Amino acid sequence: METTVHLLRHGEVHNPEGILYGRRPGYNLSELGLQMAERVADRIAGQDITHVISSPLERAQQTAGPLAKALGVDISLDERVLESENLFVGKSFKDGLGPLKDPKVWPKLINPFKPSWGEPYLEIVARMMAAIHDARDLARGHEAVIVSHQLPIWTTRLHVEGRSFLHDPRHRQCALCSLTSLHFVDDEFVAISYSEPAGDMLPAKDKYAPFSAGDAEDAED
Repeated sequence: METTVHLLRHGEVHNPEGILYGRRPGYNLSELGLQMAERVADRIAGQDITHVISSPLERAQQTAGPLAKALGVDISLDERVLESENLFVGKSFKDGLGPLKDPKVWPKLINPFKPSWGEPYLEIVARMMAAIHDARDLARGHEAVIVSHQLPIWTTRLHVEGRSFLHDPRHRQCALCSLTSLHFVDDEFVAISYSEPAGDMLPAKDKYAPFSAGDAEDAED
């Protein structure tokens, strides 16, 4: 029996100051982000999706909203697909490297394999895979959508593909409102696919930014 669990990254966030917002409340989708969420709903609502699950953060729920409405299903919230923890949450990266230029923080960057500046990759994978397996079981024989965040989605992809967690955040293939789709036969993971239903709506420089700084004039996010 074939089942697909789609990991949908949220849309563009209104963040003109270029703040690394992490799990902070109050960061909502920009006008473009809302349009992106509608685009995703238009593109995939015709698929055999039976469950829509979301991170509790506002931007994720707002991304899930149009799809859930189009499908006529409720949104289930799951804290296991939250954004990852990060020591630099609340700092501005509007000028690019931001606080990373301060030598005082360099000791926090010593281990990119763990990483030393945030939630361990292995812990992210453990909670994400638990949520994915539960979604697979709920939607068995159909499809489920989980709305999450860039690093949890990308870390999960590295895990299922057997790749190293060491990576350049600027090169994650996980654009805003992209779908990273995990395909299962019964309980076995068999393949992964990737698509960008709203990719043409984003400026090229923002497509793979580590976090969204929507409405920022000169942010190098």
